[in-house]
Amino acid sequence: MGNYDANLCTLTVDGTFITGFEDGTMISAEKDEDAFSTKVSALGEVIISETNNPLGTVTATLSQTSPSYAFLMAKAKSKKEFPIWVNYSGTPPEKAGGTRARVKKTPAKEFADEASSREFAFQIFDFTES
Repeated sequence: MGNYDANLCTLTVDGTFITGFEDGTMISAEKDEDAFSTKVSALGEVIISETNNPLGTVTATLSQTSPSYAFLMAKAKSKKEFPIWVNYSGTPPEKAGGTRARVKKTPAKEFADEASSREFAFQIFDFTES
């Protein structure tokens, strides 16, 4: 078994490092669809169809007081594409994201007796992972 260190994980949006993550899952990244689908004929023959959908989603959960909050809200309002990358430089190294993304969903607003989280969802139009 190896070691995991959350400090080795970074999120960059349009070249800017995002900071001020909430406790728990900071970032998630995944392809939007399965890599293939199957169909079975009446005779039991399996047909595999490759999925060519390049879409993926990155979700970042920030603290309500994150210094990156205003930057990401401005990106959402701009309606322009930008690169987004999640990098983990530990062992094993991992990378996910793409060069073409937009903010798909801005956070719900919660106001309570403590600071709450703010979750941004990014749609990536050329999602890749390694």
